[in-house]
Amino acid sequence: MTRAHSTRRLVFGLLAALVAGLAAAPSARAQGAGTVYRTQHYDLRLVPVATGLNAPWSLAFLPDGRMLVSEQVGRLRIVTPDGRISRPVAGLPELYVLNQGGLLDITVGPRFEQSRRLYFTFSEPGETYVGTAVARARLDLDAHRLRDVEVIFRQRPKLSGDRHFGARVVLGPDGKLFVTLGDRGQRERVQDPTTTLGTVVRIEPDGGIPAGNPFVGAAARPPAVFATGFRNPQGAAVDPDSGALWVVDHGPTGGDELNRVAAGKNYGWPVATHGVDRDGSPIGVGPHAPGMTPPVHSWTPSIAPSGLSIYTGGLFPAWQGDFLVGALGGRRLVRLERDGRRIVAEEPMLQRLDARIRDVVQGPDGRVYLLTDAPNAELYRLQPAARPRTAQ
Repeated sequence: MTRAHSTRRLVFGLLAALVAGLAAAPSARAQGAGTVYRTQHYDLRLVPVATGLNAPWSLAFLPDGRMLVSEQVGRLRIVTPDGRISRPVAGLPELYVLNQGGLLDITVGPRFEQSRRLYFTFSEPGETYVGTAVARARLDLDAHRLRDVEVIFRQRPKLSGDRHFGARVVLGPDGKLFVTLGDRGQRERVQDPTTTLGTVVRIEPDGGIPAGNPFVGAAARPPAVFATGFRNPQGAAVDPDSGALWVVDHGPTGGDELNRVAAGKNYGWPVATHGVDRDGSPIGVGPHAPGMTPPVHSWTPSIAPSGLSIYTGGLFPAWQGDFLVGALGGRRLVRLERDGRRIVAEEPMLQRLDARIRDVVQGPDGRVYLLTDAPNAELYRLQPAARPRTAQ
């Protein structure tokens, strides 16, 4: 374990009881409504915050404690801490809403109190074809609408089809944006250096190209590209200790991946993969190929990983620095315990919930918030139900 992670676990372990006591307590009604799940370190209470969301895709906290929730069907909602869901926020651009397409990720910009800036990804229709796009806008809370909407990045080329948009957008420690882009179902084009299919791009908040990007000045590679070789990366998080970007990616049949994404690296799809095609036939050359970076962790059978969060709060000190991964096909929350860059243990949680988990977000209160994926979906809050237990 790194020195930073070890120190943080010790400090938070000593202060766990104090932190838990200082955290805002849920109402008596919420305590009674929550279901308790037993895990390695904690008894967890899963408390419903809001219900009736239609295919929610992403959750982001505003500074005042309210939450933005994107619904893939093309609506942006504001949810209060007590679970009231607003009418749709006006001002979204035209969306392509079909299968995996629609309104996707949303991220609140820095210094939101002054700028009111947010960033979101969506599937953008063209005259004939569709592609992942990134937009920025200002949220006018009084008028309940987006203003100054501007598309700052478009995946190229636009293609036919309604799947593999990728589309997580996260802020790096320098304020620049990382955006994950899927292969749009055309895996044979991912290793084509002239496209942004199956890549992670890094852009300025206004869509400009950072001078430090690895392919700036390369004639055959779009300068926004940061890393390549992905299939459908639907979860991303920046490590607050190291500033490193971590991404979870959907494999084909088997071979889902967790990758530590470094500048200029190629993560293999579809040349190197732990997965196979639907009929069991091999894809590429197998798990490893020269010049391609293998995953830090993989899943076979697939769990269909979606949201990704790195836990840094005080309510779950035993989880300090661990990854929390939502599983769609696996219908669970997965905790990956790590020692620096290595995954040393995996714990499946919340299997009894039996729900597709789309997004996982640490709240400002140290609790963990989950979005399920369904036409009538839930926003849940995960919190300790009792004192931490010794691992058994």
